[in-house]
This record gives sequence, structure tokens and C-alpha cells, in this order.
Amino acid sequence: MFNFSASHEKVPNKSFFLVLAWALALALVSCAPLLGQAAPIQQRALEYFLDLLKIDTSNPPGRETRVAQYLKGVCDREGIPNELLGGDPQRLNFVARLTAASSASPAPRPLLLMAHSDVVPVQRSQWTVEPFAALIKDGYIWGRGSQDTKPLLAAELAVMVELKRSGARLRRDVIFLSEADEEAGSSGVQWLIANAWDKISAEFAINEGGFAQRLADGKVLYNVQTAEKIPTRIKLTAHGSAGHGSLPRPDNAVVHLAEAIVRLAHAEQPIRLNATTREYFRALAKLSEYGKLAPAFGQLEDPSRAPAARLAILRESPMLAAALSTTVSPTMTTAGVKVNVIPSVAEAAVDVRRLPDETKEEILERFRKIINDPQVEIEPLKGDQDNPSTEPSSRTSELYRAIEAVIRAADKNGVVLPNMSLGATDGAFLRARGMGVYGIPLFPTPTEERRAHGNDERLSSASFASGVLLLRDVVRKVAE
Repeated sequence: MFNFSASHEKVPNKSFFLVLAWALALALVSCAPLLGQAAPIQQRALEYFLDLLKIDTSNPPGRETRVAQYLKGVCDREGIPNELLGGDPQRLNFVARLTAASSASPAPRPLLLMAHSDVVPVQRSQWTVEPFAALIKDGYIWGRGSQDTKPLLAAELAVMVELKRSGARLRRDVIFLSEADEEAGSSGVQWLIANAWDKISAEFAINEGGFAQRLADGKVLYNVQTAEKIPTRIKLTAHGSAGHGSLPRPDNAVVHLAEAIVRLAHAEQPIRLNATTREYFRALAKLSEYGKLAPAFGQLEDPSRAPAARLAILRESPMLAAALSTTVSPTMTTAGVKVNVIPSVAEAAVDVRRLPDETKEEILERFRKIINDPQVEIEPLKGDQDNPSTEPSSRTSELYRAIEAVIRAADKNGVVLPNMSLGATDGAFLRARGMGVYGIPLFPTPTEERRAHGNDERLSSASFASGVLLLRDVVRKVAE
């Protein structure tokens, strides 16, 4: 998972976010979310969270079946129908379902709660705590996956158990999905789509990807992920004649590769707004926080003025500028075996994040024209996941409206906006099948505490407690 803030140069105060987490919890229930005074659903969620953190699902190799078996054990005890699904016995997905009690015809389509069970590997020497000990210390829950994304997995499990125990009369089915391999190849969700689509098909889904951002005037911007960029890694291969380093050659593969990299990295990619980014920039232009950039935001929809507007935005916020177009980041190069030998082949890997409404073929053709060198081949990087192009999820769906309503009930001055993630999740595969997918900002985390994929990953206990309740209220509003 990637969870980027659209904030530029301004770092939210840590104490503010802790206060925000407490405020959300206090606004949603009458009890304080202290670990010793938590509501039953919070206590169960914390138990599940700690148990899940102790299961090492570093990907590779993943071995997510152990998480699936844990979830199955909980759901079996609670009487929630469930099954393990997948093509690899060591990397199974988990699916559970609570069936609607309503006899309405036609019945509303299901709500899907999804979260992946794998985590990225750790470099233990860089951690000050054991990454899989699930330690509670200094007001934080520590461990690999404590931000990405086992808190969501634990909270969703707790909500399923709460719905079952309370005998909630559901008007739509609620499906709980734990998918394997999100951090590498997304083989889990792709297997389910190809082999068990009826098990997870839903009207909309709650996923990772949302985040909260404090504004200078004290308001909070709640970013609900409704779109995401698509990772499209490519390989550049330059061919030339091998020879002695003492005799420069015009077809030197290293030189041609270097020139291709520079052309591609410096080329201006087309500016394209989608339904999510168009609404996002229009709304930002109305906020005092972005007063300096408001004129530039207003020019983005004018093709003749958009390039200059992007440059102005880039100077202030590279993150906001990255949402305007496909981005290109050369990351790896390989060439040569000895300093005095001109190699015949030189290669580079490039991390491309394309806009969700662009196709892989479209950007490859554009890149070939930019490089314009017959000595340089461009092709998709082998083994890279092939995420599909998608349309943003609707802001008028019942789920999005419920997210808005629940957040605004907790924070009357909050600003709720759709957001496009610069990174990627498994949600793109479901959006491509017509499902609305939404990343809710459940667990407020200040910028300096965003340690997903980093060392000493941890989540505020207060933030986790408030997120559990926020998720519960959204699910109830949509499903009951």
C-alpha cells in the first residue's frame, strides 16, 4: 500500500492527530477509547490486531495461508460462514459472508470489506523492536504491517463479529475478504476474479488508501481514495557494438541508454484530469491553505495554460503535480563487466505510474516516440503485475455518501474529498470489473509517523481505536 499526503512542505503536528483520533472516538461512542476502557468491539479488534501482527507474512514468500487459517478460526467460533480459496496452498485467500435478512426485491448488492494479509519484508538490523512481536509501547502498536495493512484487516474482522453477535438485520450481504500477495504480484485477487468472482462480487468495497491531512486553519482534509495510479514498470535495452574502451564508438550502448533515460525523464507527459482529480483540484482552490496555488488549479482545465500551471504547482508540491500526469522514475541500470570494455548491451528499469484512464499500450507508444532511437528497445518489465486501466469510483454512491456522513458527524468542520492515490492497491482490479472501491481515512497518522514499508512501523493506539468505530458506523449505515 502507498499512502501519500497531498500536503506540501507543511508537517502536521503529532499531538493534533492524537487529539483528532480521540475526538473521533469520543464523538462516535460514549466511552473513552483507552485500552483498558475500550468498547467490546475495540477490545476484540486489538486482540485480532496483535495476533495478526505476530504472523510473519513477509512477501516474498508470503505464506498468507496462516493468516487465512487464523481468520477462519475466529469466524468458525462466531458462526460466520467462510472458506479458504486460491491456487497456491501456501498463499490462500479468505472469504466470509454475512447474509442479508431483508427480503427486499431486488435486494441491494453486497458490501465488500477487503484488506491484504501480506506485508513487505523487514531489515531487522534497522528496527529497534522485534518486527513480529506485536509490542504495545509509548502509546503505539509496533510491528511490520501495523500501518499496511493489518489494522484494517483486524478492524474489518471485528466489525463482522460485531454484526454477527448483535444479530444485525442486514439489508445487503456483507463480505469480508483477506487477499494474498498484494505487495508483489496481486495474484490473490486476480485468482479470485478469474475463479471465484461470485464469492466477492459486490456493489462497492471498503479498502485501504485514504488519509487525513491537517490544514493550516485547523480544519482536517479527509481524503477518500476513489482512484489510483497504475504501476507500469518498463525496461529499456540499448544495443551496440562491443569494443575496447580506448576507442569511442558512436553506437555505444551505454551512451544511447543514458540519452534515452534523460529524454524520457525530462519529457512532459500529457496533463489529464479524471473525475476524481478534477473535483479534487477544484475543491483545493477554494481552501485558504492553497490560496497561492488557486490560480494554477483553475488553469488546469485549459490546455493552453495547463503546462505553466503544472510548473507552478510542481514548485510548491511535487505530490500534487504527480497527480496531473503519468510519471517516470528511472531506478536501476545494468551495463558492462569491466571499465575498459564497451558493452554490447545496457539496460535500465523505469518505474512508471500511469494515470488510471491510460493504457499500457498508449504510454509505450508515446515513450518510443520520445526516445526516438532505433538502438533502444522499450518493453514491459517481465514479472510485473499487469494492473488494468480503470475509471474512478463514483462520488454519488451510497457508500461514498455514508463515508461523508459519518466523518462529518464526527468532525463538523472536516472537509471530505475524493482522492487519487499515487501508489496502487488491489482495488484497481475490482474497479476494472465495475465495482466501486473506496479507501477510508480510518487511522489518522501524522506525516512524520507514516512508516508503511519503513523501519519501526507503528500505529497510534488511539488512532486504531477510533478507526475501528469509524469503520463500524460506516458499515452499519450502508448495510443495516
